[in-house]
Amino acid sequence: MYIHVPFCKQKCFYCDFPSYAGKERYEEAYVKALIQEIRTEGAKYVSTWGNPATIYIGGGTPSVLPCELLERLLENIEVLFLPHVDEQHVRKAPLIEGGGPLAAGGVVGSTSRTNSIEFTVECNPGTIDEQKLRLLKRHGINRISFGVQTFHDALLKRIGRIHTAEQARTAIRDARAAGFQNLSLDLIYGLPGETLAMLQSDIDEALALAPDHISIYGLQLEEGTVFWCQHEMGKLDLPDDATTEAMYDLMTETLPAHGYDRYEISNFAKPGFESRHNLGYWQDKPYLGLGAAAHSYLDGVRYENTKDIAAYIDAIERDSLPRTQEEPATRAIQMEEFAFLALRTAKGIDKAAFAQKFGVPLASIYEDAIMSMQQKGLLEETEESVHLTSLGMKYGNYVFEAFLL
Repeated sequence: MYIHVPFCKQKCFYCDFPSYAGKERYEEAYVKALIQEIRTEGAKYVSTWGNPATIYIGGGTPSVLPCELLERLLENIEVLFLPHVDEQHVRKAPLIEGGGPLAAGGVVGSTSRTNSIEFTVECNPGTIDEQKLRLLKRHGINRISFGVQTFHDALLKRIGRIHTAEQARTAIRDARAAGFQNLSLDLIYGLPGETLAMLQSDIDEALALAPDHISIYGLQLEEGTVFWCQHEMGKLDLPDDATTEAMYDLMTETLPAHGYDRYEISNFAKPGFESRHNLGYWQDKPYLGLGAAAHSYLDGVRYENTKDIAAYIDAIERDSLPRTQEEPATRAIQMEEFAFLALRTAKGIDKAAFAQKFGVPLASIYEDAIMSMQQKGLLEETEESVHLTSLGMKYGNYVFEAFLL
């Protein structure tokens, strides 16, 4: 289950996600609408699929919400989706109006809870503090993903981030002190003005903080972003191709050497700390998306909620679904998506899973592509799977193109 919070203090210059700055006036109405969608569509999901294996609150910046609204959202998620050992000790949270656990009495987030669900929330180091961390812990969050991006203040300012390097260090240390045992950290390389030495420094700083999971992405220029416009005007000083390739090599060599296994093209984790939520996407598992702009994939059908915050709120208030069904995928597109997503992971395409889903062997569809990519050293094949080599990870898009039907 994915839950979207579309608010930000400032839009990052590289970001093309559905997130908005300067929309604080909508926060309370949005949370109320989101809770209503959680109650209705979430309940339908549970009745069909059972409790979700993972819950991920992303954005935007979920941690930008005021404590009252954040708590109101979390206590409803907790009651509806998190399993409890002893229900009589858990207060039934108000499903629309808030009030907080202390005001209403009872125990929320008590030690009686056994939460087998991976429950992640994205946090910006500039919008999190000890009070919010305690709130997250109290309501069942057991994994935090910090958007750090870099530990160089000049670069942070250059890319439109609102936090400082010291705030990032403090947030991660505070999260550990609050009892969080599963922390993820995001970095971006190839930033304007960045050097190889600066990336080395970022990796060293990240390793010193000892997160359990590290995501590290190469900067992508997306149409409509500030960086796209600056690039079009010739005002974006990006590292050259040789430097970005050296940056890629640096991260893929350094992180595994320090105990972070590469389980997906851009993701590294200590053993047992892989993101179960993201693995679900890559393994073609169904998911429910809640909130403005959220996507769902249920019974092989994809849906998208409206991106417009006001339109989303209005639809919920009218008891109308704010989502539309996307164009049904053809069998060929379904095969392509299955292959692309699986190939992003270190395990690659599971032949048995492909045959079970489509009723034909993988080789009957992709034999030529597999052979061609093997000859180029980009793919390896075993009896159970087809997966990218280390060289294939580097040139993944080239391999994915070969799997177009």
